[in-house]
Amino acid sequence: MASGTTRILIVDDHGVIREGIACLLERVPSVQVVGAADSGKEAIKAALLHKPDIILMDLVLPDFGGVDATQRILAVLPTVRIIILSMCRTPEHVYRAMRAGASGYVLKQSAAAELLAAITVTMKGDRYLSPAIRHFEQSATEGSDRSPMESLSAREREVLHLTVASMTSDQIAKRLNLSNKTVATYRSRIMQKLGVTDRTALIRYVLQHEITPP
Repeated sequence: MASGTTRILIVDDHGVIREGIACLLERVPSVQVVGAADSGKEAIKAALLHKPDIILMDLVLPDFGGVDATQRILAVLPTVRIIILSMCRTPEHVYRAMRAGASGYVLKQSAAAELLAAITVTMKGDRYLSPAIRHFEQSATEGSDRSPMESLSAREREVLHLTVASMTSDQIAKRLNLSNKTVATYRSRIMQKLGVTDRTALIRYVLQHEITPP
């Protein structure tokens, strides 16, 4: 291995994506792809075997997922820098990944140049987030590092789960002994905090994050 070379492990359950990223990185003289994995368990094995400088980690994996894999790897290899490379772009996904210890978060729809920039930035010890989600990190700092779901009040969580249960505003108002206007206000606050704009997106958000009722 040449001096100054950044050793990279690629973790993604899609072979085409792993191969595509590898082909991209092989064109960069200062980068060496040392391995690949298609699940969280294999990622841990590969990390212990190769001890890379950077791991490009997908969030959605067939076993315990990228956030869990990130935590487990950093518990035994704390100097490894992990960059999440994912299609997931909700605030909760970003918060959970960064809280797990990820050094960066790059959206898969980003240009190749952005991935290379993220690698450069994280190797310097700084964090990198794609521009489209960068404001989530600022909000986390201002909000005492709480995730969007953690920022919801107990009443807001009740309204959220009753909404996901397909109850109308009138039904929710009767269940919680509130006015329809108050329910609408709660729902508006919830959507603002979670970064979604309509009821469909709100339901999708809860399902994506497997959020259970309070």
